[in-house]
Amino acid sequence: MKITGLHHVTAIAGSPQRNLDFYAGVLGLRLVKRTVNFDDPGSYHFYFGDAVGTPGTILTFFPWPSARRGVRGAGEVEATAFAIPAASTAYWLKRLHDHKVSVESATLRFGEEVLRFADPDGLIIELIASKKILGGNPFSGGSVPEAHAIRGLHGVTATLGKRDDSARLLTELFGYRVAQESGNRARFSAPGNADFGKEIDLLIAPGLSQGRPGAGTVHHIAFRVATASEQLDWQRRISDLGYRVSPVMDRTYFQSIYFREPGGILFEIATDVPGFTSDEAESELGTNLRLPSWMERSRARIEAVLPAITLPNGVNS
Repeated sequence: MKITGLHHVTAIAGSPQRNLDFYAGVLGLRLVKRTVNFDDPGSYHFYFGDAVGTPGTILTFFPWPSARRGVRGAGEVEATAFAIPAASTAYWLKRLHDHKVSVESATLRFGEEVLRFADPDGLIIELIASKKILGGNPFSGGSVPEAHAIRGLHGVTATLGKRDDSARLLTELFGYRVAQESGNRARFSAPGNADFGKEIDLLIAPGLSQGRPGAGTVHHIAFRVATASEQLDWQRRISDLGYRVSPVMDRTYFQSIYFREPGGILFEIATDVPGFTSDEAESELGTNLRLPSWMERSRARIEAVLPAITLPNGVNS
C-alpha cells in the first residue's frame, strides 16, 4: 500500500469573513464547501480548492472569531505551499503587493521560485512556481485569471526537533522517498501519479520550543487513499505499529482516521470518495450552507448562531 500524497490541509483562523476575503478574494481559490465544524456546529468549516474540489488541492479552515493567535514552533506545519505555473511569479508578486500583502522576495528552493507571506491570521503560505507542467482544474470563475490561478497544493513544510522517526514513517510506512536535501531541510516525495500535494519538507530544528495551536496554525494534514477499504487496511497497519489510531469518522465528503506522527503533528488519512459534489452540483459548490444529515433537524438553531458573512459572489448569508 502506498500513500499518493496530501488530500487536504486544515488550519485555524479567526474572523470567518476575513478568511473568506483572503482565500477566495486575494488568492482566487474557490469556496468549494461551506459547512460547519462537526464537533462544534456553532462555527463554520470552510473548504477552499480548485474548481471541483479535487483531493490534493484543498485547504480548509476552522474560523473561530475568539481564537487567540497560535505560536509557531516544533511539532507543527511551518508553511503550506501551493503550486502556481512557472511563469506566474511576477503576476503574483504584483497582485500580493496590490493587496498590501507583505511578501518576501522570490527565492529559489530546490530549483523552484518561492513566494512566502502570511495570511491575516499569521498562517505562512508559499506559492511555488512549479517546474512541472501543471494541468488540473484551476478555478476560472474567481478573481485570478486562469493562466495564473493556483493549481493545487505543492506540499507542506513540517518543523521537527529530530528527523529519524518521522522520516522513517514517511519512507517505510507511507512509501515516500527522499527527493532532495539542503542544509536542515529534506524533501520527501510521495509515490504514484497524483498531480498535486506530493511533497513534504522536514525542517529539523533541534532545541526549538514546541508550537502552540491557535489562529494562524495548521491543525492537521490529511493524506489521501482511494477507498474506504484501503483506509481500513491502513488503520490496522498503523495500529499494529503501536500508534493510537482513531475510529473511522464520517466527514460526509470523505471518511477519516487520525493519529499523531512521532514529531507530534496530527496526521489524517482521508478517502477520495464520495467527494464534494456528493450533495450539491459543481455549479453550486460553496453557495449553500451544507449540513450532515444528522444535523438537519437543528438547521434553524445552527444558522441562528453562525456569524453573518458575505460570500465571494457578494451574497449575504
